[in-house]
Amino acid sequence: MLVATLVLNGLVMGAIYALIGVGLSLIFGVLEIVNFAHGQIYTLGALALAILVSHFGLGFLPAAFVSAVAVAAFGYALYLLFLRHIKKGEFERGIILTLGIGIVIQNALIYFYGATPQIVDTEFSFKDLSAFGFRVEMIKAIAVAFALVSITLLHLVLTRTRFGMAIRALSQNREAALVVGMRPTIVVGHAVVIGMALAGLAGAVLAPVFTVHPLMGAPVLFKAFAIVIIGGLGHLPGAVVASLIIGVSESLAGGLGSASMQDAAVFLVMIAMLQFRPMGLFGKGVRI
Repeated sequence: MLVATLVLNGLVMGAIYALIGVGLSLIFGVLEIVNFAHGQIYTLGALALAILVSHFGLGFLPAAFVSAVAVAAFGYALYLLFLRHIKKGEFERGIILTLGIGIVIQNALIYFYGATPQIVDTEFSFKDLSAFGFRVEMIKAIAVAFALVSITLLHLVLTRTRFGMAIRALSQNREAALVVGMRPTIVVGHAVVIGMALAGLAGAVLAPVFTVHPLMGAPVLFKAFAIVIIGGLGHLPGAVVASLIIGVSESLAGGLGSASMQDAAVFLVMIAMLQFRPMGLFGKGVRI
């Protein structure tokens, strides 16, 4: 029973982690850079929800939506100002640029918000859902619902719309996409907005689960890296599967071992993947 409960909790957290991993993988797929500011984008979503709930009295559901939209707008501004100037093949420049952006955001948040951790209470806090002998916190169940709906909508956009097909075409063969008249700046910009919005939404829905502070993005960023490495860089379904693996591994390590083993378990899985499948579970180059 304990193992089953731990696996269920791991799947719940894995579904939420998928928002972060899919967003990071999407940005890599269209820009071919690793966004080292992704953890701080996640933090912005969490802090936005904390402010909207604690200071403006907004409910959890509308606050999560507003937070994701605000982070998406901020991400689009970052793209217009900085990211769109990175050319194909400038991988190192992308790393340095996004790392610098992340540090600036983090220190700005510390200056304006303060470094003291804050607990966010919502109308769904301290409530549980029970079924078949299992109990899950209601706030986590709602977060999973957000994740499932968001990822399903993203899948439909990428597979059933012209915009989604344009994103996939650019990620797979930028030169051919240019030949047929696509405008990469616009398409990539919208893809970046979606990736940033998913990270912001993940921060917002997880804000009531963990304490909120400007440094909360660092450990999440490393987990996101582990997710995209395990799933395969730029492979969105792989990111979802890897998120579930990470969530279950983390839960089992913490429940059967100790809390200090959780992060170790995540990166042991990643190291094993790098040893035996360096391209990830589904990685065959950049694919969306």
